[in-house]
Parts: sequence; C-alpha cells; structure tokens
Amino acid sequence: MVLPYNDIRDLPLPDLSLRLLQSLGAEPNFNNLIQGFRNRGGYGEPQPPDLEGMLARLCDAWAWLESHALVGPSAQSPPGGWHRVTTAGTEVANDPNAVAKVWAADRLAGALHGALSSARANYALGDYETASFAAMKAVEVEVRRVAGLSNELLGVNLMRRAFSPKEGLLRDPEPRPANNRRLPTCSRVLSAYKNPASHRTVQFDDPVEAAEVVQLADLLLRIVQRADARPSSLGRPGTTVLARGTYS
Repeated sequence: MVLPYNDIRDLPLPDLSLRLLQSLGAEPNFNNLIQGFRNRGGYGEPQPPDLEGMLARLCDAWAWLESHALVGPSAQSPPGGWHRVTTAGTEVANDPNAVAKVWAADRLAGALHGALSSARANYALGDYETASFAAMKAVEVEVRRVAGLSNELLGVNLMRRAFSPKEGLLRDPEPRPANNRRLPTCSRVLSAYKNPASHRTVQFDDPVEAAEVVQLADLLLRIVQRADARPSSLGRPGTTVLARGTYS
C-alpha cells in the first residue's frame, strides 16, 4: 500500500503510524522505506516542495511504531536498518479492532499505585475481567485498612462509612463536602466491575474500558493515600503509608 501524500501531511501521528504499519512487509527496512519514498515520483518527475517535511513525518511515524512495540529489530537479518513487524504489530495491522489495545496501553503507561500490581499484571495478560476485579479489591482493602473498618463492610457501604461528609474517618476535613460525596458515587461504579455476575452490561472484552477501571481505582487509591498522610484528627486509628501504597 502506497501512502498518499495528503495522508502523510495531514493525518494525526498515531493514525499515520498505523497506516504506515499496514503498508509494511514482514521485515521492513527503514532506509529502503525512506529512499523509496524519495524516488517514488519516477525519474525526472518534480519532487513535492515539502518532501523533507513529509520524510520527517515518516520518521516520526516509524519512531511511534517502535515506541509502541509494533515494529522492532529483526534477529534474522544482518544490521543495516532491517526490522520486523512484531506479534503485536501483526495483530494490529490485520485487525482494526486491535488498535484499541494500543490506546488502552497508553492509558496505563505511567506510574500506578503499588496496590495495583496484580491488576496491571492481569491486564498485560489480556485478562481484563480479573484486572478490573483486582483493581476494585485493592481499593476496598486499602480503604478498610486506612479507616480501620471491619471486614463486614463492602463496596458502597464501606466507601460511605469511610468518606461520609459528616462522620467518615477518611473524609476531607476542609469545607469541601462535595468532594466527599463523589467518592461513594464512584464506588457504585467500581462495584459493577467487582461483581460482574450482577452487572451483565460490563464489557470485559474492551481493553479501553478495563484500563479506565484501573485508572479510576488508581485515583481512589491516591485519595486514600492523601487521607492516610493527614494528621489523625478524625478519630481513626493512626496509620502510616505502607510500601505497597507507593507509586512506581
């Protein structure tokens, strides 16, 4: 597939990169790609005035593919610019729906709360249901630990008790009750992912949705960590931030 000039000029970088991926053979050579593009007009044909700019965009697109592990070095060819389309790259090139995995992976590329290590590992394995459940469980465990509440409290009831604007042991003591009220509301969303048998509308085969669940859990864990770091003036047991509650 030959990339049209206007696609190279105008497409957003991720879209251009994916179009480039679809145009590659199994073992592309970057140098050959660039030289072929320079000479694509044929002998004696005038080159576009913005040729160098388009070449720069192709270089950027190639770098994007490498950074997302869709193109990588080839072990079968000698040095000199030879690469291979990776297993993930082949999947994305052959299945447009697989692009969602690329966007989802971007969402989880940064640091996450240490309690989400299990969720992240299961997500990487493609087990989105277990990843979502592990993320929700991590929130409940940390809320219960920091608030010093009993194991009988679960889900929305646990969050309501911990973050109640009037009596919650983890509530923000500053005059911002709206912030405290949002947390039990978030927990209703979380419970849908922790108890899938009762929530059949949850799409556990959607990598983007699963990534957003893990992100939401990360946000709640950050809020819990801030509550844990505040002076214990609300009647809860004195606590300290454990190593599992750090970010890495």
